[in-house]
Amino acid sequence: MSHTDMHLKILLPFGIAADMTDVLRIVADTRSGSFGILPRRRDCVAALEPGILVFETRGSGEAYAAVDEGVLTKTGSLVLVAVRNAVLDAELSELRRAVEAEFLQLNAQERGMRQTLAKIESGFIRRMARFHHER
Repeated sequence: MSHTDMHLKILLPFGIAADMTDVLRIVADTRSGSFGILPRRRDCVAALEPGILVFETRGSGEAYAAVDEGVLTKTGSLVLVAVRNAVLDAELSELRRAVEAEFLQLNAQERGMRQTLAKIESGFIRRMARFHHER
């Protein structure tokens, strides 16, 4: 790895999905849109949206990974992408389908579950307040 290359690690909750050296550039999706990282970019942290992570390595050329929401940190030449789920080694069209079918669907299910839990919690608080008031 030359001093102008980056080291990219894609981390999952229970393991490492990818560990690549000789990375020349990375493009990631955030809530503010896509942004690129080159080796001499300043250190940064970004919240990632579900999408396609694009990276180019010196030996293999351009590659893609479908990633769920997570966090990207760049410190020196090390770039860590910590996500809940990732799909690598697939064709670009398959990765796009994986993002749409799996990651976005999971996020919609989680939102529904959070709304249900919020209703249960608010109902519990109302009943506790009513019980406390009646005493």
